[in-house]
Amino acid sequence: MPSPGYEVGYTRPPEATRFQKGKSGNPKGRPKGSKKRASLPALNEERLKSITLEEAYRSVSVGDVRGAVIIPMAQAVVRSLAVNAAKGSQRSQRLFTQLLASTETANKRLHDDWFGMALTYKVEWEREIERCRRLGIEAPQPLPHPDDIVVDMRTGTIRVTGPMTPHEKATWDELRVRKAEIQQELAELRQMLIDDPDDRHRTIMEDEIAHHERMLAMIARVIPG
Repeated sequence: MPSPGYEVGYTRPPEATRFQKGKSGNPKGRPKGSKKRASLPALNEERLKSITLEEAYRSVSVGDVRGAVIIPMAQAVVRSLAVNAAKGSQRSQRLFTQLLASTETANKRLHDDWFGMALTYKVEWEREIERCRRLGIEAPQPLPHPDDIVVDMRTGTIRVTGPMTPHEKATWDELRVRKAEIQQELAELRQMLIDDPDDRHRTIMEDEIAHHERMLAMIARVIPG
């Protein structure tokens, strides 16, 4: 029975069914610490780096003289820094100059490392091939071949004009064979055009010649020279 003077009603349950002090109203409810937690990164993960890179290359919309353009976040930040520097902000000018200098230095170091490595590779393989030639033994055929590594000392650049992998070499070899066949067919077509000046066949042969020339141009884009 409720105590005298206690009225049962809205927000006032009977005393017999009220929660008792020191006892949980839901003893079989969610256990402590059952809230969903973010999983910890694996020992080999660098999650902050991944998050940073994802944000850096996330596409954002920025205003441009041509209207809104979509560019990576990193580019938007550098663009904002450059614009503020151009407007006279000394802090932005200093930061942009430092960023530019460090970027150019890193690019120069990367170029020098590549140039030195490629030059050493070319020289050492040329020596080895020459040594084999002097001894009368079959020389190895490295990829890329040193003959295909062109060094320009005036500009400080190196370019590779031949295949760099076995798969590329197989493709190049097939194209060289096909190139020789097309050149032979082209020579025969041109000779036929000279030997048979009949106007009825001229258009057909001229179309064939143009087709073969286009094929040679396509091959030349893959294997120059």
